[in-house]
Parts: sequence; structure tokens; C-alpha cells
Amino acid sequence: MRYYIIAGEASGDMHGANLIKELQKIDSQAEFRVWGGDLMQTAGAELVKHYKHHSIMGFQEVIKNYKKIKQNFNFCKANILEFNPHVIIFIDYSGFNLRMAKIMKPFGYKLFYYIAPQVWAWRKWRVKTIKQLIDKAFVILPFEKKFYKKWNYEVDYVGHPLLDEFENKKKQIPDFKTFNSKNELSNQPIIALLPGSRKAEISTKLPIMLASAKKFTDYQIVIAGAPSFEASYYQQFITNENVKLVFDQTYTLLSHSTAALVTSGTAVLETALFKVPHVVCFITSKLNYILAKILVKIKYISLVNLIMDKPVNLELLQYNLTEENLTKELDKLLNNQDYRKEMINNYNELYQKLGGTGASKRAAEGIYNALSQFLKS
Repeated sequence: MRYYIIAGEASGDMHGANLIKELQKIDSQAEFRVWGGDLMQTAGAELVKHYKHHSIMGFQEVIKNYKKIKQNFNFCKANILEFNPHVIIFIDYSGFNLRMAKIMKPFGYKLFYYIAPQVWAWRKWRVKTIKQLIDKAFVILPFEKKFYKKWNYEVDYVGHPLLDEFENKKKQIPDFKTFNSKNELSNQPIIALLPGSRKAEISTKLPIMLASAKKFTDYQIVIAGAPSFEASYYQQFITNENVKLVFDQTYTLLSHSTAALVTSGTAVLETALFKVPHVVCFITSKLNYILAKILVKIKYISLVNLIMDKPVNLELLQYNLTEENLTKELDKLLNNQDYRKEMINNYNELYQKLGGTGASKRAAEGIYNALSQFLKS
């Protein structure tokens, strides 16, 4: 069967690649055309558009890039019609994907959603849109199935695919000495900085992270660089010789870190899986923040806190993300052993709540079986 998959971020590319690998095991005739990244291409898909060229975040950014976005929709529609897939699979990236689903619905394609939109967070009325457009949805967070059921929409809970990636990569992680030698690090314990993968995220948060972390002179600071940027971009923020930069080694970095300062998003969940006590950092433009405050109706921004339904990690958002506040919390993470122990115990519980490994396989089986039934009827 022919599968057209659309993902708009690095995490979607990763989960899409794992999904493709599992679908290939079930469907020996599978063909894939994707909007994604290097990982999906390596998995065997024909890459049409790289997420680096169409990933846009925030209300202001959407307005500024309206012409480019419209062109992307038109190109995607034409490309899907040319490929003529049996199913279109949308992975996260709801701003683009729900609109694309609406465009393609009249053409009669089966529309599946893997890693369904976070409608439980804001604009809950989008559930009605999903019910109208999406033939089958697969969710990855334990509370989502119950949420959708309240709206009389049955979804399949497959568990979080990040656990598969985590368990696979954990086996390949080099020891501390090897990691240090490869990256010219010292033997000091590590404070990891994960400032995000977008320029706006990095430029606003990294200076604050660095200013706080450098006060702890018994630790070396290591930044997890985003693959879409050159080292030279980060150098403009680095003024301390005890700061190092690594690329494509985030899991290794986390496995050897004592504490971390992390941008909200998937990285928070990854950091928790490695049982690294951390602070959640978030800052955006004033307009985006005001609109988010009005529209977003959730208790927490961190996935860890949301899943656990309690404040496991401190969230420093917008005006609260200051050097003083970050330094104070980082000191607790490094030096308060009771605080660290409680946090790590919560991370152990979190792992159990995420449903164990095998999410990519369960999703692939669900997609293949549902599609087979649709095609028979």
C-alpha cells in the first residue's frame, strides 16, 4: 500500500521513521512519500519536503509567513494527488495537518492521525474538526483516550513512541570517559542545557541558561546543539571556557548529566526518562504569550507534570524565567538530595504510566489493520 506521511518537526521525523520501519515489517509492498526529515528518508521513504523548510511556530510567525504557508498547502495537495496514496498519515504538527486534512477530505482518501493534536490543552472545539475529518486517530498520552471519549470519539491509545527510541539508543550510549574524550570535556560533572531547536527559542533562553549555570564552577556546562544550526551560531552566546557544545549526542549527554535546564517540549520527557532532575524553561514573544494565556487551558506546560498531574518539575515561564529564579532552582537540583530523590522517584512512576515500549509497533499494526478494513468495505 502507499502511505503519505506529514510531519513538521524533528520529533515527528523520529516517530515517523520508527513507524515506517514497523509498517515495512507488516506490509512488504509498502511505499512511502513523506514531509519529514533525514530519519524518515533513511528509513526508506521518498522525502518531498524537509521539516526545516516549513516549520513555523507562533501566531506572529504564521502571519509573517502567510504566503509561504499557502504555497506549502498548494504544493502538498498537488503532490498527494500525484502520488495517490491509500492513506494520509498526519503526525502531530496540528496547525498545518488539520488544515491539510480539510483540503484533502473531499478527495476521498483515508485520513489517519498518529500523535493526535493536543486539543485537550487549547481550542477544544477542534475535537469536532477531528471527528469530521479523521477516520482513525492514535494517541500517545494515557489521559487522551478518556478525554476524547467525553466527546464521543473513540481513539486508540498506543503508548508513547519515545520509549522505543529511548530504550534503543540507551543501549548504544558510550561511557562517561569515552564521551568526555570524544568531545574534549573535563572530568567535572555536567549541567546540560537543552535550549530548543528553533532560533527564537535559542536566542531568548540560552543566554539566561548560561548566566545561571556558569555560577556553579564545580560543574562543566554542555549545550545540546540542534542539528539545523552550525556551531558558529551558538558561539555568539558562549563567553565561558567551561562551556562546551555537542551535536547529535543529546541522549548520551543526558545519560551523563547531573542536572539540566530544558526547553519545554519533548526534551522535557526525554530528560525525565534519563532521570535527570531539571527545570522547565519557556519564553516566547509578548503577543504569543498573551494569546496563549487566553487560549491555553491547562495546569502545566511540561509533559511530565501533565502526565503525572502534579508539579514534578518547576516551570519557569516567560517573566519568571530570570537568571535569579533559574539559579535558585538549579542550586536545589544540584545540592538538595531529598529534593533530587523525590524527583527521580516521580520519573520512575512516569515511565510506568507511559505504557512501556512497543508504541511504534502497536501504531503500525493499528494503522495497517484499520486501513485493510476500510479498503475491504
